[in-house]
Amino acid sequence: MADPLTPKSFKNEDKVSIGKAPKLKKSSKSSPKTSSGVGIPKPVADRMARRVAITTGLPTLSGMGVFIGSYLVVSRGIADIPPGITLLSSAACFLTGLIGLSYGILSASWDESPGSIFGIENIKPNIGRMRSAFSSQKPPKKKES
Repeated sequence: MADPLTPKSFKNEDKVSIGKAPKLKKSSKSSPKTSSGVGIPKPVADRMARRVAITTGLPTLSGMGVFIGSYLVVSRGIADIPPGITLLSSAACFLTGLIGLSYGILSASWDESPGSIFGIENIKPNIGRMRSAFSSQKPPKKKES
């Protein structure tokens, strides 16, 4: 059965295995059994990492910046900001970063071309790939008599 996560345009040597140790070349004749090369292609994994770094990193830095900015504004007497506003603003930034984590993974293109800047057109096919991967890992249901 073909791997539902791997498009036909990538070769096996371009894949990054997830959840398994990397293949190490040993000089001895006996080598441990390794994965069959099933996983996310390396260019796609790199693309996902870049998107996650941006969509998670910027809101997280903003969340920390809210605390610093609020402290500076209150300590210099510029304005009186209630602590609840600071907390809610920071929490909103961190929640945006959490949503950005999923968006960064789902918006990455699995084609050889990187796709568009926002990658919105890639979300639906990637959700389909994710569902088919999870459904292929589930054991078949037993029929009750």
